[in-house]
Amino acid sequence: MPSEGVREDGPDLIEAGRRLFAREAQFYWAAAKKDGLPPPRGLEIAFAGRSNVGKSSLINALTGRNSLARTSHTPGRTQELNFFDVGGVFSIVDMPGYGFAAVGKEKVSAWTGLIHDYLRGRVQLARVMLLIDARHGLKNTDEPILETLGKSAVAYQVVLTKADELSAAQAASRKAEIASVLKKHAAAHPEIILTSSRTGQGIEDLRASIAGLLVDRSAAPDWMVNP
Repeated sequence: MPSEGVREDGPDLIEAGRRLFAREAQFYWAAAKKDGLPPPRGLEIAFAGRSNVGKSSLINALTGRNSLARTSHTPGRTQELNFFDVGGVFSIVDMPGYGFAAVGKEKVSAWTGLIHDYLRGRVQLARVMLLIDARHGLKNTDEPILETLGKSAVAYQVVLTKADELSAAQAASRKAEIASVLKKHAAAHPEIILTSSRTGQGIEDLRASIAGLLVDRSAAPDWMVNP
């Protein structure tokens, strides 16, 4: 059975993903308010999820940079939209976590509003990678984001994190459970990717999914040939 990242009718997306993320990734902008967003510079892929889902760790594993996105043992530390350029091809947007934060309600409300404003109004946003803790599945705190994504017709893909902490049977059950829910959401991509930033599980497939999106959007004229 071929990898999820290989298309029978197209390019080898596993290799395309490797070439894409062999390019340098670097931080270039932080926005705490909607009017502080950077000028357009190509497609953006945003990473969203609950505050303790392991978002920054996954971005670091994806880009092969141990400290590109700031990680913390205190949920809620990321309070801005952080933009990272990947080889001049596209941008990763690290969004503030939702659902918990060790700060006041007023500040949480401010950056929750920022998240929703960005999702509703950013033309350059090609897809949201919605990170869900594989151990717990979808929770009530995920519902507002699902609702916003649905209303704004922003395409999103569920990426399960911390999958190394589940058995193969548990992981399969979790995927099936979430896939059943996502059938009711038109904006959801059907493929769910299991990942672990600790073991590297699923990183190739996530890279391949992003590469496939860029190939489909014809936004990558050089990187498939010149890594």
